[in-house]
Amino acid sequence: MLRILLGATAVFACAQVFAQSTATRLEEGTLSEIVITGEHVAGSGLIQAESATKSRTTITQEYLETQPAGQTVIQSLNLVPGVNFTNSDPYGSSGGNLRMRSFDGNRISLMLDGIQLNDTGNYAIFTNQQVDPEVIERIGVNMGTSDVDSPTASATGGTINLVMARPKHMPGLEVEPSVGSFSYRRLFLRGDTGPLGPSKIESYLATSYQKYDKFKGPGDLEKIQVNGRIYQDLGNDSFMSLSVHYNRNRNVFYRNLSKTDIAINGLRFDNDPTCTRTIAGAGIQNEATTATGTTPVCTNYYNVRINPSDTANIRMQSSFKLAEHLRVTVDPSFQYVLANGGGITLIPENDRRLIGTGVGGADLNGDGDLVDRIQLYTPNNTSTHRFGVNSSLIWELNEFNLLRVAYTLDYGKHRQTGQYGYLDARGNPLDVFAGRNGTPVVGADGTQLRGRDRYTLAELNQGSLSYSGRLLDDKLHLSLGVRAPFFKRDLNQYCYTSNVGAQYCTSQTPSAPNAQGFVTFAGVAGTYLPPYSGTKKYNKILPNVGVSYEPWDKNVFYVSYAKGFSAPRTDNLYNIQILNVVPETTNSFDLGYRYTGSSLLATVALWKSDFDNRIVTSFDPDLGLSVDRNVGEVKLWGIDASLGIEVIHNLRLYGSASYNHSEVQNNIPFNATVIIPTAGKKLVETPDWTLGSYIEYTIGPVKVGAQGKYVAERFATDINDESAPSYIVFDADVHYDFKLFGFESYAQFNIINLTNKQYLGGIATSRFAADTTLPYGQAPLYAVGAPRAFQLTVAAKF
Repeated sequence: MLRILLGATAVFACAQVFAQSTATRLEEGTLSEIVITGEHVAGSGLIQAESATKSRTTITQEYLETQPAGQTVIQSLNLVPGVNFTNSDPYGSSGGNLRMRSFDGNRISLMLDGIQLNDTGNYAIFTNQQVDPEVIERIGVNMGTSDVDSPTASATGGTINLVMARPKHMPGLEVEPSVGSFSYRRLFLRGDTGPLGPSKIESYLATSYQKYDKFKGPGDLEKIQVNGRIYQDLGNDSFMSLSVHYNRNRNVFYRNLSKTDIAINGLRFDNDPTCTRTIAGAGIQNEATTATGTTPVCTNYYNVRINPSDTANIRMQSSFKLAEHLRVTVDPSFQYVLANGGGITLIPENDRRLIGTGVGGADLNGDGDLVDRIQLYTPNNTSTHRFGVNSSLIWELNEFNLLRVAYTLDYGKHRQTGQYGYLDARGNPLDVFAGRNGTPVVGADGTQLRGRDRYTLAELNQGSLSYSGRLLDDKLHLSLGVRAPFFKRDLNQYCYTSNVGAQYCTSQTPSAPNAQGFVTFAGVAGTYLPPYSGTKKYNKILPNVGVSYEPWDKNVFYVSYAKGFSAPRTDNLYNIQILNVVPETTNSFDLGYRYTGSSLLATVALWKSDFDNRIVTSFDPDLGLSVDRNVGEVKLWGIDASLGIEVIHNLRLYGSASYNHSEVQNNIPFNATVIIPTAGKKLVETPDWTLGSYIEYTIGPVKVGAQGKYVAERFATDINDESAPSYIVFDADVHYDFKLFGFESYAQFNIINLTNKQYLGGIATSRFAADTTLPYGQAPLYAVGAPRAFQLTVAAKF
């Protein structure tokens, strides 16, 4: 392993060395030692020599290429200390649940080349929609902290940044077909132009198609993805780059199971393969499971339990040298999202919403009467148009000191609609986006029947200032930063909101408001808050400080502090009324040690995080109903450790271990008389212990690897009365390099869940309690871990 101290010029010329925005890479690269990885590096791409003054791990393409083709890149972080990801199927297209240092995925910032990928409304991470691993150069993980210019409103638990690879310097074509268990098939293609024209502009375009069956139950998962990048060296240590990404998923969900479901039906229990609908005709047609019930007969039909999504983004990165020691970086971006999670609802043809201000209702099945109860496809669609820019002015005071001023804008137009749509005779949606893109359901007065209708403008304006310095003959590194996010949400609720939070979208004339501002409707139960508009603003000063010291060669100690911030989610703000829910905050502290040797890399960190103003749904005695509100504090602390060692020239080992402790400090009011005893309990889906390991042995053109992950027991309820048992899962890979018509080629064989372990993966639904005799008890649901699967990939590079 070669360690070279590079000056600013060399760093600016290779702007892809570090993660995050262009400016963060340049700032860290200018004052850091860059590790040049050769053919053999301890850890096999799982652990790198880090110089940041905080807890950070970097995963490189060297490890990503050992994983199954098409796998979500988030699964490849599962051996990182402090990270636990439960994948929902062998290949990653069904998504999964992420935890980092006890924080759930909504509280972790996920970025691609520095742009925010979390949902603008609820901050959710959609791991099945991420960039193909073949075009990822590396993944940077900050545990518990963010970078000073991170464009995030939700990073209380840390950040993950995916860095897209640069075009290759030589023209070439890469062809990579894969086949595997459960009828898996995938084709990945990439073409690089090499330098073109007088300016030597470089570019590539990559595309993939993937489809396979679910490992249990009916249905399949299909993905089409396109990625491309253009890179122009402008000379004078300046560059411009433009990247594009498009992803189209058409997925069928797995059915999540309670422990009772598993005991009665087994782990392979899933959704129904067929749907039998009532034939339209004279008289009453009732598509409910009972004569007077409200459950549709096809509620568990697999083709209404789907997850269609279309996502795309365009990202520009640029760096311009203004003077010998001064430069500016500008990274603008645009993102588009359209997605839903399926759904089905039973609607009477004389439903009050279908009557509206008209008469009669709507003939939903075309039989000439208005007396039927018909199933409709009723997904909640989310459409987002998002604009952003990261910009920085970097002043290199001298070779040891650097100042940076940054401005970040993240502006999202977040449209949440629920236009109902029709099903065909077999229960299949006529359009996967229902009435939004297909034929809407229209009532007697021409109003579209819908389940929700709201529009949010989410705007983040953020300024930041940072200083980086190297002192005491480069033994002391200092990083000081502060970011000031100013977050604004313009809220527009176009439907009525019931006193239990559900939306009621109608053109009916309501009663006059009562003293609390609620209205009623003739023949409709409950009280409702009328449509409204409003604005909520949040701002916070967020300092972060990091210091590292190298008292002896190869031995570095560091300490860091960062304040985190998570603004309330859209659902928190639309629940009943515009409530005074305040942002969640964290104060995170790390004390760490790193050893960086020629064949041994080791890290250990003791961390503590004070999580304040936790937001949950709880009872408000003043309003007399349940609302989203702040319920107090969670104490978190733990230890993360990792080790990478090159035992001999062709044998490399990696290991990681994490201990996480969480303790909720407050009870949660359930109603006026019942308190949920959550004080002293642990957070759900958070294992105390996780252990990971990877071993790789190379002999000639053959490379053999095996990895394992141990996950301790995880509680499934807030009062910790039910849990998912601990488990260990092993994977294996064999890679063989060969020549095909004189060109570099390889074959790779992957085994997922080598021992065919049966286990419970993600805990799909957080419950207060599993004990159904309690007023707040409800059975938790679990995703079943994927069984053993095999995959073969053959790749040729021309």
